[in-house]
Amino acid sequence: MMKDLSVRFMEEANEEAEHKGWCDTELSTNEQTRKEKTQAVETLHAEIDQLQASIAKLTEDISELTKSVAELDAAMAKATSLRTAEKATNTETVSDSQEAQTAVAQALTVLKEFYAKAAEATAFVQAEPEIFDKAYKGMGGESGGVVGMLEVIESDFARLESETKASEASAQKEYDSFMTDSKVDKSAKSTDSEHKAAKKQDQEQALTTKNNDLEGTQKELDAALAYFDKLKPSCVDSGVSYEDRVGRRKEEIESLQEALKILNGEDIA
Repeated sequence: MMKDLSVRFMEEANEEAEHKGWCDTELSTNEQTRKEKTQAVETLHAEIDQLQASIAKLTEDISELTKSVAELDAAMAKATSLRTAEKATNTETVSDSQEAQTAVAQALTVLKEFYAKAAEATAFVQAEPEIFDKAYKGMGGESGGVVGMLEVIESDFARLESETKASEASAQKEYDSFMTDSKVDKSAKSTDSEHKAAKKQDQEQALTTKNNDLEGTQKELDAALAYFDKLKPSCVDSGVSYEDRVGRRKEEIESLQEALKILNGEDIA
């Protein structure tokens, strides 16, 4: 019976050694898996946080660019409306000035012809006996006369035409410069917005992929943690270390072998 007991202990020792080897392999593999999956989960969380922050910033930038483009469109539309109205007013002013100059010039021609004829008639009359102290010369030659007044008016209309044309040219140049600068600015902002929108779309797709990867990796980590919990009762939390059990079993087998020798009448050294 003691021999059978010794053999049984030996078999249990072999089984336990095999179990120890299996536990070492499983624990080592599980530990490596838990480390890899934990690190992967942490990395994915960091990448997801970075993508979310970048997407939020891109969304804000796109909104600001869109607002700026809308403001540029509104400013250009207003400038165009004002320029159109101003151009129409200036065109009308120039046209009126030209028409007025033409009318005044015609009136001057008529008056000058009249006063020229009046002067001839006066000269003829002066050949007759004098009735009046002085001959009538009209108001044509006086500085404050009708001709002088009309000439001033004609000059004023000419100046108005010149000043209006200069003002129109300056306003048009300023408008053209503003529109050119605004269009360049709008084009740059629109292009920037398009690039940011494309980048945002790429990052949103990347975020979806990262979230899916995180979900799968987290499940793998949870499975590794659950398997570790299953290993602990037989491989970790047995209460006595494997080395202690081996030592005790060795002592027990040696005691049984000595007892067996005694029963067999063998000498014990």
